[in-house]
Amino acid sequence: MGDDLWHRPLTQIRGGEPRGDTGQTRGMTRWEAISGKNARALLGPSGRAWASGLLAGCAILVGLLGVLFARQTRADGFDGAVDTSFIAFFAGHRDLLPWLAKPGTPIPAVLISAAIAAGCLIAGRLNGAVLALAAVPAADGLTDGLLKPVIHRTYLGGVVFPSGHTAAVVALAATLAVLLLVPPQRSSTRAARVLLVAIFCAAAALVATAVIALRWHYFTDTVAGAAVGVGTVCALALILDLVWHQASHRAVAAAARKRQPRSTASPR
Repeated sequence: MGDDLWHRPLTQIRGGEPRGDTGQTRGMTRWEAISGKNARALLGPSGRAWASGLLAGCAILVGLLGVLFARQTRADGFDGAVDTSFIAFFAGHRDLLPWLAKPGTPIPAVLISAAIAAGCLIAGRLNGAVLALAAVPAADGLTDGLLKPVIHRTYLGGVVFPSGHTAAVVALAATLAVLLLVPPQRSSTRAARVLLVAIFCAAAALVATAVIALRWHYFTDTVAGAAVGVGTVCALALILDLVWHQASHRAVAAAARKRQPRSTASPR
């Protein structure tokens, strides 16, 4: 079944309103009829193409940087130059830096994720709530459980590639971008939605700046962390869209079987 068929109105698919349809289902798509009037795919047919491209690009970037910096114990010329400028700029503001890095730490990230998930549940977007709750743990698991032990790049004795702080806060920003910017959206709320995503993007930049200035990470650690955050959200959104599509398809098939008239003729 094609994606265009999936998102067409039920009346176009069925060739008119069958007996038993009410005004509530008139003009609704299959997805909406099964999942509720506010439920929809996270990405949709057009969004899945760019999400797949972003996921591939992020994976390639992290892989290339990982190969370049595997087992590295000190900064190369590029990281050394960039990091030194950050450290010098914030030399007189050391007390501010831990606060700037705070959104990337576990408790704030989990609380923000829970707030986003609650908003999704209120709006009737269960798949959005699952994305919000899964994004940060998945990004953290990928950085701390897989990439850091495998790449084992160190800074002042600590394993640092990629930056978990950056991955977490970028995952939050990417989650909001998927939920608030991917069409269809209400035009009346466009400015507020764009502003909220922009605020989280700015917070992600500040977190990355802070962890560099605090000498917790090299600059390229934060680049890889951002790629992990974006790639994780793209992968989760693609998986959730696939699951929702298959589940709704099964629900439509089951509903169609129930509508089929049963033969009452007795066997001979």
